[in-house]
Amino acid sequence: MAFTFLQCIEEACGRRQDPKRESHLCAWCGGLLDVRYEFDITDPETLRAAWHQRRLSGEPIDRSGVWRFRELLPFIGAHDRVISLSEGSTPLVGTRRAGWWAGPVHLTIKHQGINPTGSFKDLGMTACMTRAASLGVRMVACASTGNTSSSMAAYAGRAGMKAILFVPYRQISAAKLAQALDFGAMVVEIGDSFDEAFSLLRQVAAEMRFYLVNSINPFRIEGQKTIVAEMMEQRAWRPPDYIVVPGGNLGNASAIGKGLRELKEMGFIEKVPKVVVIQAAGANPFFRTLRAGSKELIPVEKPDTEATAIRIGRPANWKKARRVLEWTGGFCESVTDEEIFEGKAALAEDGVGCEPASAATVAGIRKLVRAGKIERHADIIAILTGHQLKDTDYVIRHHSAAEDSRQRIRVDANLDALRKALEGVLAVRA
Repeated sequence: MAFTFLQCIEEACGRRQDPKRESHLCAWCGGLLDVRYEFDITDPETLRAAWHQRRLSGEPIDRSGVWRFRELLPFIGAHDRVISLSEGSTPLVGTRRAGWWAGPVHLTIKHQGINPTGSFKDLGMTACMTRAASLGVRMVACASTGNTSSSMAAYAGRAGMKAILFVPYRQISAAKLAQALDFGAMVVEIGDSFDEAFSLLRQVAAEMRFYLVNSINPFRIEGQKTIVAEMMEQRAWRPPDYIVVPGGNLGNASAIGKGLRELKEMGFIEKVPKVVVIQAAGANPFFRTLRAGSKELIPVEKPDTEATAIRIGRPANWKKARRVLEWTGGFCESVTDEEIFEGKAALAEDGVGCEPASAATVAGIRKLVRAGKIERHADIIAILTGHQLKDTDYVIRHHSAAEDSRQRIRVDANLDALRKALEGVLAVRA
């Protein structure tokens, strides 16, 4: 049996703490916590075979791409109820046009938009909600730019809990808000940004007995780290050169780094890919901090980007993410909204749709290859974090009048008018 404990991430503290504590912060210094284990895994080959065999199982826990790797999540007890919607098990999709556009590089997509609520948040939410259920939690809460809210609402419904959602006023896509409402969440519209909504939520959470499920909750990171095991298994345990991920609150980058470290320490992989974080230019506090060599976060007070999922000016997990980049030799880049749109269009030509924040990955790869920071023909996995239908207003807004005329025509309801219109359109395209 593995031994589980919580540990403060601050170097000056680093104290171990009881994993049964409900607080997500260090009891001594207020720093973020890691869930840590003393694993008893001695034979990676046997475990690889077991994980692979579970793909053939009909058991609900084995249909989850998170809980199929449950030996990496030994914080759950033998009799704990697992809150799952069969999340994970998302494909690796090769690209041709997008890879040439971005490099050329050997570009593979890990599309998390295929999860139950359409984003990578489901990987963390199943672990977080399973933890909450084991503690007897009745009310869960989060602040969100959209994806966390819809995921929390769905998993809270699954667990029989009440979901309270804090969102910045008119700063969330209609599709994501609709999801949260459909799953029965109570929505509190407050403040002008995610950071403001999150700050207010944290101030009232203990008083209102809310269980926070934002990524400061270390059990969210535990679920999200399993994406690494799944990717490595899909690649026959041959790591790529780079794993590229969009950067908002930086929980995803933190989780990927944690997953890589654990797999490396247990002997599942020999090589560690470089983790690369891409932020939007209007919401790039992590990029600014690293570029300046600052020991403290340089926040963006009024983050501004159409990639709403990463419109965050004070990422809570920046210290964890910095630790990941230092350990893997990775780096951070910043791209404009226009570059993100171009990346989204490049993916669309390969038949791959995603929300705007996801496309920051391929936009960042293109920029880094041109700058010589990523070598041409490198082996790269880009994480797409959200589904194409998460923000349909974005697509409509960005289609120019010329593009609209080529792709949309209005025709009178008679056969002669239809023939004439089609002949005209097809002649132009030819």
